[in-house]
Amino acid sequence: MPELHVFTEPQDGATYQQLSEVARATEACGFAGFFRSDHYLTIHRVGGFPGPTDSWVTLAGLALQTERIRLGTLMTCATFRLPGPLAIAVAQVDVMSHGRVDLGIGAGWFGAEHSAYGIPFPGPTERFDRLAEQPEVVTGLWSTPEGSLYSFSGRYYQVKDSPGLPKPWQRPGPPIVIGGTGRQRTPQLAARFASEFNLPFVSLAEADVRFELVREACRSQGRDPSSLRLSVALTVCCGRDRAEVTRRAYDVGQDPERLEVVGAAGTQGQICERIEAYARLGCQRVYLQLLDLGDLEQLELLASEVLPAFD
Repeated sequence: MPELHVFTEPQDGATYQQLSEVARATEACGFAGFFRSDHYLTIHRVGGFPGPTDSWVTLAGLALQTERIRLGTLMTCATFRLPGPLAIAVAQVDVMSHGRVDLGIGAGWFGAEHSAYGIPFPGPTERFDRLAEQPEVVTGLWSTPEGSLYSFSGRYYQVKDSPGLPKPWQRPGPPIVIGGTGRQRTPQLAARFASEFNLPFVSLAEADVRFELVREACRSQGRDPSSLRLSVALTVCCGRDRAEVTRRAYDVGQDPERLEVVGAAGTQGQICERIEAYARLGCQRVYLQLLDLGDLEQLELLASEVLPAFD
């Protein structure tokens, strides 16, 4: 049965205190992990007050405020950070959490947040080319033996004689998560670098196709497909009856009928059936996207009525 994690979108408006409350409730309720997006601008809403929180600054704080749950990003935006400083930050948070960190990393796609904060935003080909180099540098720095030096010469990044410090708690390093719905480069990158391949907000039929594409990419690179964990992210709207489900969906600007196809909307039993259907496709982790961070009642409902089915 898949692990159940909570996934949040703080760019829509959240303070660190709110994120801390949700993360601590996530742990108290028995979920396996707390993950967050990495955006600097609200995407679907207006304003996003009080503004963005940095993903790795947030996770550093949560590393000290939690004890058991996994912590990570879906996905760290590769355009926001150079790979060397990213390796340092993630390694430090991994040590602070005693080895509970996963690094999800993606090419970036939201141009408006780049222009809003003065971040260069190259075209899609260059973004994926940069993404192809970033995990290699990050994992190379982490895995360099102590006392040795690491160098890398790529098209976009060059590293010379780095001591590869600090070292993360997990060795050779935190698990890498790569995901998306691309049909070629994304599966290839996941097969090469990732411990986990993630699909965001897709139907069962599409998940079946995409999972097979990444398995094929593993086989083409001589990797056992079973060594790559498969996961999905699903927007969740759970209620004790249809009216409560519909209210929760509309409260966060979602169409409940659409969520029945590409999310997890319904009563407790329907949510369980939905998760089980993805599990039959090989899914080993499910990230339940909780859009209303103030709705801890829904989190408690999921914990009491859905989580026990997957313990």
